Amino acid sequence: MNGMEHMALEIASQPEMWQRAGEMVEEQRMLPAVGARVAVVGCGTSWFMAQSYASLRETAGHGRTDAFAASEAFLDRDYDAIIVITRSGTTTEVLDLLRANAERIPTIGIVADTASPLVDLVDQVIALPFADEGSVVQTRFATTALALLRASLGPIDDAIADAVDAVAGDLDPALVDAEQFTFLGRGWAVGLANEAALKLREAAQAWTESYPAMEYRHGPIAIAATNRVTWMLGRSPSGLRASVEATGATFVETARDPMAELIRIQRVALLRARSLGLNVDEPRNLTRSVVLE
Repeated sequence: MNGMEHMALEIASQPEMWQRAGEMVEEQRMLPAVGARVAVVGCGTSWFMAQSYASLRETAGHGRTDAFAASEAFLDRDYDAIIVITRSGTTTEVLDLLRANAERIPTIGIVADTASPLVDLVDQVIALPFADEGSVVQTRFATTALALLRASLGPIDDAIADAVDAVAGDLDPALVDAEQFTFLGRGWAVGLANEAALKLREAAQAWTESYPAMEYRHGPIAIAATNRVTWMLGRSPSGLRASVEATGATFVETARDPMAELIRIQRVALLRARSLGLNVDEPRNLTRSVVLE
């Protein structure tokens, strides 16, 4: 491991970060009560974490929960609360949304930087400064935010145990060298599949796609071929593995918690970037926060 790479250190720290988030009981109590109608908002990686939490919360019977990209949020509905996820607390679209809301709907901000403008625009702050990152590419802040949200719905001990294994386990070198990746998920893991594809695009400039698993055979499987990877987060639908392997593509599926499996994908992104001589902490065209004039 190169000591100069923030991303490598941050990926490896995730089991510890999730454990800390799981123990933040008082902060979990700040989240909307069972039955509340909730909008969860973010940009990029945070949006994908919002998708996963929205699916988990509604499936658990805690109430209607919708996820939006901050720039495309429909808040003129009967929401009881808005949860905003943002590492920096400076993203333009998030701050614009909060200003437009103007105390109309109660807001909760999950943020790493407690000195950011977001803190003065939300009603309650859940601070995760210990999960902040030196790399532009988000890994541990996003999953730690989701770990806290998941812990509010039930135990995450199994996910943490799987994360320990995902950090240390071997990776197939063929995954690093593959020509193309498609990530699939079901239910709450669809958001994680979207995030997995984004990680490889950001860190390693890879050709990646993501879909709900049942949608894959409705067209996207046409891209599957030798030296390409279809990576399932969670349990695959019946017959999907056989359909993919018939194309010559590699099908990846494990029994790990999908959030822990995302760690293995982050590691592939890191190794692929290294092999291409890319700066994993400062990828081209990207900044820590999108601040628009």
